[in-house]
Amino acid sequence: MTVDHLNQFLLEVSVILLVAVVAVRISTRSGLPSLLIYLGIGVALGQNGLGVTFNNAELTQVLGYAALVVILAEGGLKTSWKAIKPVMPAATALATLGVAVSVFVTAAGAHWLVGLDWRTSLLLGAIVSSTDAAAVFSVLRMVPLPKRLTGLLEAESGFNDAPVVILVVAFATAGEADAWYVLVGTIIAELAAGAVVGYAVGRIGAYGVRRVALPSSGLYPIAVLALIVLAYAGGALLHASGFLAAYVASVVLGNAKLPHGPAVRGFADGLAWIGQIGMFVMLGLLCTPATMGSAVVPALVVGAVLVFLARPASVLLTMTPFRMPWREQALLSWAGLRGAVPIVLATIPVVYGAESAQQVFNVVFILVVVFTLLQGPTLPLVARWLRIGEGDLGQDLGIESAPLEKLHGQLLSVALAPGSLMAGVEVGELRLPKGAAVTLVVREGSSFVPDKTTVLRPADELLVVTTDEVAEAAEKRLRAVDRGGKLAGWLNGR
Repeated sequence: MTVDHLNQFLLEVSVILLVAVVAVRISTRSGLPSLLIYLGIGVALGQNGLGVTFNNAELTQVLGYAALVVILAEGGLKTSWKAIKPVMPAATALATLGVAVSVFVTAAGAHWLVGLDWRTSLLLGAIVSSTDAAAVFSVLRMVPLPKRLTGLLEAESGFNDAPVVILVVAFATAGEADAWYVLVGTIIAELAAGAVVGYAVGRIGAYGVRRVALPSSGLYPIAVLALIVLAYAGGALLHASGFLAAYVASVVLGNAKLPHGPAVRGFADGLAWIGQIGMFVMLGLLCTPATMGSAVVPALVVGAVLVFLARPASVLLTMTPFRMPWREQALLSWAGLRGAVPIVLATIPVVYGAESAQQVFNVVFILVVVFTLLQGPTLPLVARWLRIGEGDLGQDLGIESAPLEKLHGQLLSVALAPGSLMAGVEVGELRLPKGAAVTLVVREGSSFVPDKTTVLRPADELLVVTTDEVAEAAEKRLRAVDRGGKLAGWLNGR
C-alpha cells in the first residue's frame, strides 16, 4: 500500500465515521436503531451500491469477534453489580435454558413452515437465539425501565453469547453433531471455566491497577481494556468461554472503584462505538441485496416464530419459577433484541463451508433488519402500554471518583438522580464526615460555591473533595441521604 492509497483509505474511513456519528443523532431523534443506519451505509458502499467489493467472511468473523469483546467490555464496565446481583439466577436461567427453548422452537418453525432440514433448522435457530449486547445496551440508555428488568436484560445479553457460539460451531461443523448431552456438558464446562477465568483476571487486575501508580491517567483505560482482552484470550485458549470471561472481568473491574473510573468508562464507550460502527458497516458490505430475494419469506416466517413464539416461550418457562409478573415477562419477551451478534454468528457456517451457509446468512440478515426495525422503536410504546417504567425508577445516586494522589485525597462527582431525596436538603444537612466538603454545585449549566444553607435541587451536580481516610464514609453518607433524606441516620436506622 502506497502513501496515496493510505491517505485515500483514511479519508474514506473518516467520512464513514463522521456520517455514522451524525446517524446516531438522527436515530436518537427518530427512534430508528442506529445499527440499521450503519448496515445501510455498508450496503450503500457495497457491490449493489457504490461498488466496493468485500466478500471475506473469515475476516468479518474475526473482526466481529474483536468488536463484540469491546462492546461487552463497555457494557460490563457500566453494569452495576448491585443491580444485577438479585437477578443473577434468573439471568443465568434465561441465558441457558431459555436459549435452548428458543433454539428448538425456532428450529421447529424453520423445519415445518419453511421446509429446511433439521440440521440447518437447528443451526438457524442457534444463530438467532442470542440477544445482542450492543442493541440491548443502546436501547436501555433511552428506555427508562426498573432496575430489576434493566439488570436482567444486561446480564442476559452478556451471558447468552457463550452457549450460542458453542451450538453454532457444533451445528456448522461437518459430520455428525455431538449428542445433546455432550453439548450440554460442553456448554456447562465452558461457561463455568469462563466465569472463573473472568473473575480471576478481574480481581487480580483490579488489585494491581489500584496499587500501581501509573505516570499518566491515560494509561489506566488502556490497562483495564488490556485486562479484559486478556480474560477473553485466556479463556478462549483454555477452551473456556472467552466472551463470558471478558464480560465477567469487565463487571468485576467496573465495580472495583478503580482510579480514573470516568476516564476508563469514557475510553471504553468510544471504542465500543467504533466497534459497532465498523462491525455493522462491514456486515453491510458483506451482504449482496440482489441475491437475497429468495430469503425474504423464510426470514419473515422464522422471525415471526422467534419473536412471537420462541422468545415468549423461553421467558415464560424460565421466569415463571421466579414469580415474575406477566407484564414484566411480556416486556422481557419484546426486549429480546437481535443485532450484530446473529449476523456475525451467521458467518461461522460460511467459514466452515456448511451446507446452505449462504442461505442461512441471507435469512439472518433480513430477519435482523426487519425485526430490529419492528422491536427497537416500539419498545418504549410497549413499556408504556404495560405501565412499566413510569414514575420514580429509584435510580442510584451517580457518584464518580477521581484520585488526587499527591494530595492524598479524592474528588467525588455526585449527580442527583430523578426522585432523589437529597433534593430539598441543605448542604449543611448532609452532615458529611470531617475531612469532606461540598466545594461546587453545578445547576442548569451554571456553577457556584455553596454555603451551608444552600438547598439542593433535582438534577444538581456536586463536587465533593474528601481525604482518602474518609472518602468511603463520605460516599456512604451521600447515598444514605439520597435514599432517606435529611433524617437519614436518625430514623429507621439509615
